[in-house]
Amino acid sequence: MRVAIIGGKLQGVEATYLAKKAGWEVVLFDRRERAQATGLTDMFHCLDILTSAEEVIACMAGIDLIIPAIEDAAVLQALAEIARITQIPLAFDSAAYAVSSSKCISNRLFSALDVPSPRPWPECQFPLLLKPSGQSGSKGVHIIHIREELDHIRSQNIDDDWIIEEYLDGPAYSIEVFGFAGKYRVFQITETEMDRVYDCKRVLAPTALDYRLMGQFEEIALKIASELSLNGIMDVEAILHDGKLKVLEIDARIPSQTPTAVYHSSGINMVECLGYSFVQESLYIPIPKRPRQNERFVIYEHCKVTSEKIEVSGEHILAEAGPLKLVPDFFGADEALTDYTPGKKDWVLTLITRGTSPEDAWDKRDSVLERIQMAFNIPEILDPYPPGI
Repeated sequence: MRVAIIGGKLQGVEATYLAKKAGWEVVLFDRRERAQATGLTDMFHCLDILTSAEEVIACMAGIDLIIPAIEDAAVLQALAEIARITQIPLAFDSAAYAVSSSKCISNRLFSALDVPSPRPWPECQFPLLLKPSGQSGSKGVHIIHIREELDHIRSQNIDDDWIIEEYLDGPAYSIEVFGFAGKYRVFQITETEMDRVYDCKRVLAPTALDYRLMGQFEEIALKIASELSLNGIMDVEAILHDGKLKVLEIDARIPSQTPTAVYHSSGINMVECLGYSFVQESLYIPIPKRPRQNERFVIYEHCKVTSEKIEVSGEHILAEAGPLKLVPDFFGADEALTDYTPGKKDWVLTLITRGTSPEDAWDKRDSVLERIQMAFNIPEILDPYPPGI
């Protein structure tokens, strides 16, 4: 299959990586010449979807599927029109995305479905979590400890487009759910770990959640997908607080990070599922390459490397990188995505490390970082977590 992926940043890296793992030919579109995914693709067109629509349409000859990997509303609207003109399937659910891209709207959905989620202010106590309604991930997130701090922040042009709710601590989890033509399936649950600014730095698969909580999380994801009549992919993020899962947010678009971890652990390729479902117009979920009892433990994480330190950091560091390349057996890791070139002093690294057990994977991962440290004579390795509350 020949697919067009629109957007070469973080989601584009994920989509391109997994499309290539499916054996597909990938044509990437991005307005930036040095987009992160350009080093992974078969063909690249440096075009602006909004200003070069005719040229983009001409480049769509022979394309079987369009996969958006971008969250720009104007670009998504333009892609819908390009898909209509070319009659190429667009792997995207605009109605579900409209709900998930607004935390205000999705929170109302959680309430209507009786989905457990953080309590809103002022129905809760401090500390509080402040986050913009229309941003995904950790963008704009603040932790508020006292009333004076809240009053000060609210005086700084904070309006109804911001969410103020209780801050919950505990391990964080993610699950992807896929739907097509009224049928739904969930994928493997992953655990996510944050850096000091609450950006996801690491994904672990499979998780240590007990089967009761796994079942609850799967039911929640399926309930939301069914209510949205989802045609496409959506991830659901939750936190385990006081023994209960609370849903934090949903995103009805290609996720980043978790699909690759799921692929290496379970053998299921979410982009492959997405693509064949839209092309064949029926739900496509293949038999896992590895049954659940044979899942491999996977550590997927990002590092910023300088002459002073190796620091495990959130995926925002990749947004600052140049084109990434895929390197097998990078200092002993199973795979790595990196912009490293000989002589470069500052570079980024996404490590994928597999093992037959958590202990095996962590031992291998530690060895990889130590080898990098020795090879480049780097003084320290840092792995920061969010500050304690």
